[in-house]
Amino acid sequence: MNTLAVVLQQPRQLALTRLALSEPTDEDVVVDIEWSGISTGTERLLWSGRMPDFPGMGYPLVPGYESVGVVRSAGRHSGGTVGARVFVPGAKCFGDVRGLFGGAASTVVLPGARTLAFDAADDASAEQGVLLALAATAHHVSSAGGGVQPDLIVGHGVLGRMVARIAVAAGAAPVVWETNAQRREGATGYDVIDPATDTRRDYRSICDVSGDASLLDALIGRLGPGGEIVLAGFYDQQLSFAFPPAFMREARIRVAAQWQPHDLAAVRTLMQTHRLSLDGLITHRAEATEADSAYRTAFGDAACLKMVLDWRSCK
Repeated sequence: MNTLAVVLQQPRQLALTRLALSEPTDEDVVVDIEWSGISTGTERLLWSGRMPDFPGMGYPLVPGYESVGVVRSAGRHSGGTVGARVFVPGAKCFGDVRGLFGGAASTVVLPGARTLAFDAADDASAEQGVLLALAATAHHVSSAGGGVQPDLIVGHGVLGRMVARIAVAAGAAPVVWETNAQRREGATGYDVIDPATDTRRDYRSICDVSGDASLLDALIGRLGPGGEIVLAGFYDQQLSFAFPPAFMREARIRVAAQWQPHDLAAVRTLMQTHRLSLDGLITHRAEATEADSAYRTAFGDAACLKMVLDWRSCK
């Protein structure tokens, strides 16, 4: 059994390559991928070669952790159902080629326990399933902090929008900072402003999704006493801050790491009960055969919030 997969052979060198697949076990499902998303955070770092030392790092690799597909076959102990549509958070099934994160392929093999089944009324809502990992990442910001929602979010890319939408669904009214005027559009239920116009210095919880390591001192200066900064971006530069301002505010700094299974289940429920809309977040689409140009657009076009590859013709 084999698959067509996106392979990063080395930084900035990407090819669509036919790879052999690992033999599935009784715990595995075989999933034919329909759509996969391109992450402008971690995948950008992999593509550019700026990813810090990370478990499993190395080239060549198959990227992608935002995929949706249909179960082709299911091992007897996999818990999977043939014909079910599932979210796939990546796979490691490509032999000597690393799966980091391994979801950008026409077919994958992975443990059934790692997939998440979800209902979709049509192709449009099924395609939106690629956003589940991002939504779970956004949900983890508050779930790992005891349910406290941010009142300031830094960055209005697709992750910042997701954090804001989840905060609004929880009854909060966050403010979002965005320096790019083009990206200030598209807010629903919250305000997006130029940070230069904001005079507040009493924020209780600030969530930074920008990935900009130079912002920490400025954000500490915007906290109220006992306030918290949540680092939800991925930073390729060393983070540091001046101690006296943080000391005066008794500031707390928390890292929101990878989402947990309960975050994924929670956002699926929010989606299916229509409390969380994913509309307007997928802005660009391309056939998987156009992967090289699609990745360059995803990383180079400020108008691109989320690029999705369509694998349906690549079986």
